[in-house]
Amino acid sequence: MRYFWTFFWAFLLVQMVSYVVSSMTEGAEFDFVTGAIVSLGVSVLIIAVTAVLPSGPAEKH
Repeated sequence: MRYFWTFFWAFLLVQMVSYVVSSMTEGAEFDFVTGAIVSLGVSVLIIAVTAVLPSGPAEKH
């Protein structure tokens, strides 16, 4: 279920960023498919980073 929510929020946030950036750039058009593809990449990156980071508490030195 966490993978679904990761993709869901990444999809929404990437689409919003894509829309705002395309609105601010002259001559650029909003492309839904590009945002969807980038959101897949962002989701995979987030899942990979959370798999690499340790989940336990840090030891005191």
